[in-house]
Amino acid sequence: MCLRSAGRPAQAMVFLLTVLFSITPAAAEPVRTAINAMNADILFMRHALAPGTGDPSHFQIDDCATQRNLDERGRAQARTIGAYFRTHDIAPDVILSSQWCRCRETVIEMDIGAAAPFAGLNSFFDGHVDRGETLAMLRARMDQIAPGELVLMVTHQVVISAITGIAPRSGGIIAYNSRTNTARRIDLP
Repeated sequence: MCLRSAGRPAQAMVFLLTVLFSITPAAAEPVRTAINAMNADILFMRHALAPGTGDPSHFQIDDCATQRNLDERGRAQARTIGAYFRTHDIAPDVILSSQWCRCRETVIEMDIGAAAPFAGLNSFFDGHVDRGETLAMLRARMDQIAPGELVLMVTHQVVISAITGIAPRSGGIIAYNSRTNTARRIDLP
């Protein structure tokens, strides 16, 4: 049966399906809503898309050529996330970044402000840095966040998972309240 001969019930069904499929996860959990709902003081963000896993064995923190870096899709993803922040007036008071090039480049491409490099956000996935020392630095910095302050921390999946228990995708954001240790995944468009 074609839709033309089906009449109004079929048209209503097409309309309903169109509406349902146009709703995005971002509409259900925008950044500002998550921040306000849980009084989040940290937005943990995993760096944008960088093909591969981990870093080469010849990794050097001060040489981007020895690291896994953003590709063009990752740079575009970071620009899109930055545009979302600007459009929705998400303005972190402080931006911190892992010293890894892919995290620093994510912040640069987002174009929402300068990031301070912070070793407490570095990846311990391949053992390039000590997990315990890195997390101790991060927890000490988290304890310094002033009431009402919002800090964006651009880092790696292993760091975010160690603190929040959530493994974000590339470019994924986790809203976190450091006083209550509660976390919420945020899906952007």
